[in-house]
Amino acid sequence: LPPPVGLRPPYAASSAKPAPSINQSKQRKGGPFCAPIGGPDWTPIDTRCDAKGRPLGFVLTPGQSHDVQGFGPLFRMIADKIEALLADKGYDADAIREELAKAEVEAVIPAKSNRREPIAHDREKYRWRNLVERLFNKLKNWRRIATRYDKTKESYLGFVNLVSVLQWIPFVHEI
Repeated sequence: LPPPVGLRPPYAASSAKPAPSINQSKQRKGGPFCAPIGGPDWTPIDTRCDAKGRPLGFVLTPGQSHDVQGFGPLFRMIADKIEALLADKGYDADAIREELAKAEVEAVIPAKSNRREPIAHDREKYRWRNLVERLFNKLKNWRRIATRYDKTKESYLGFVNLVSVLQWIPFVHEI
């Protein structure tokens, strides 16, 4: 059946401007197939927060690294004795579980689907992990954090810390 009169087929281009030829695109900066070297500027933030969802510490890790690399610095930041560590499946590693057991901290980490012997976790306590997700949501309300405008990790982490101080201001009277 032909499409109804006045409607464009779904595969039609939406702009009236023709695509640049190879010669035109070579004249642009970077050449026709320009891509950032080393991939996109994706920098995961590993964070820890208190029982009220207030930020306590941040660690930036390279985009290609695993969550396990951010665990060590965050765990060493803990000055007080904590009862339990709530984390997502990315932190399900035997080394992390052993370190938590040595420190006598309960690991509330769901097992990965590919783990041969799944380890049980407390589902009631795991529900409190949404505080960390809400913290990330509050941080990413600041476009500079969500889109990573800063070129250096120091200035990016500095702005993350500045925004986390703003998250603490309503709670200053409780300290």
